Amino acid sequence: MCCFFTALVFFGPRLAILIWWLIRPVYVNTGVGGNWILAILGWIFLPWTALMFLIVYPGGLVGFDWVWLGLGLLFDILSYGGGAYGNKDRLGY
Repeated sequence: MCCFFTALVFFGPRLAILIWWLIRPVYVNTGVGGNWILAILGWIFLPWTALMFLIVYPGGLVGFDWVWLGLGLLFDILSYGGGAYGNKDRLGY
C-alpha cells in the first residue's frame, strides 16, 4: 500500500486523494469531518495541504505534524508560483 500511495503522489495530489477516497472512503470522510465544502475547496485549491492533512490526521495535529502541514502549504504555494515564473518568458517580461 505504501508503494502504491507513493506512486500516486507522483501523479499528483488530486489523483492521490481521489484514489485514497475510493479505496478507504470512511478514513477520508472522517478526516474532513463531514465538511464536504472545505474538502472540495482543499482538493481544488490546496491539494498538497489536503493530502498532508489526511496523512497526519489519525493521531491529531500535535507537535511535528504541523511541520508536515506547513510543507504541504509550501508545496502548494511553490506549485502556483512556479507556473507563473516558468511562463514569464512567454509573456515578454
